[in-house]
Amino acid sequence: MAVLCKLCGLKTLNDIEAASLAGAAYVGFVFFQKSPRNLDIQTAQRLALNVPVGIIKVALVVNASDTLLDDIISTVGVDMLQLHGSETLTRVSEVRRRYGLPVMKAVGIANASDVQKAHSYAEVADQLLLDAKPFAGMDLPGGNGLSFDWGLLQGQNWSIPWMLAGGLTSENVAAAVKLSGAKQVDVSSGIEMSPGQKDPELMARFIQNASAQIAEE
Repeated sequence: MAVLCKLCGLKTLNDIEAASLAGAAYVGFVFFQKSPRNLDIQTAQRLALNVPVGIIKVALVVNASDTLLDDIISTVGVDMLQLHGSETLTRVSEVRRRYGLPVMKAVGIANASDVQKAHSYAEVADQLLLDAKPFAGMDLPGGNGLSFDWGLLQGQNWSIPWMLAGGLTSENVAAAVKLSGAKQVDVSSGIEMSPGQKDPELMARFIQNASAQIAEE
């Protein structure tokens, strides 16, 4: 069974085409002004209209207001919301109830206590994204090219689907999948030539390598 891949931070129609050809299961649009991958609503709408049927369109937001979420959902037409800030359990529940869309909650992981925190979010979210916790002072909650100890996830029993993120590249994704047991992975900076500029060859290589270990077994 192939590992499902989410290619995040797409900004152009060429990115959408390359992600589709590579076999992405999810594409991610970033709505966070500090990110080099940030999109305005109109650009995101144009991109979303060109995503082939069957690929899940994910809106990544960071501590977003209801106003921003209203605009994204009414205009862009996404399939899932990714909450990548410091949203509380209550806020995650509110967003799910208000919009009726699946919610993926990102949780930064650095140690075992963070893994336990992630389990608490599993009670209110539809999916989890387990990412590397940013260092103090970093502007971005994700997309920093940082990884964490994937061994922290070994033997964990999750009540909902989860996705591995953080510093993944075509060179290390197979090892990350093997060590963590991930069935889904997320990548952004690892498929870029420079911040915000995606590389079609890296996209294809990442998706191919994500399932390489499984194919060998």
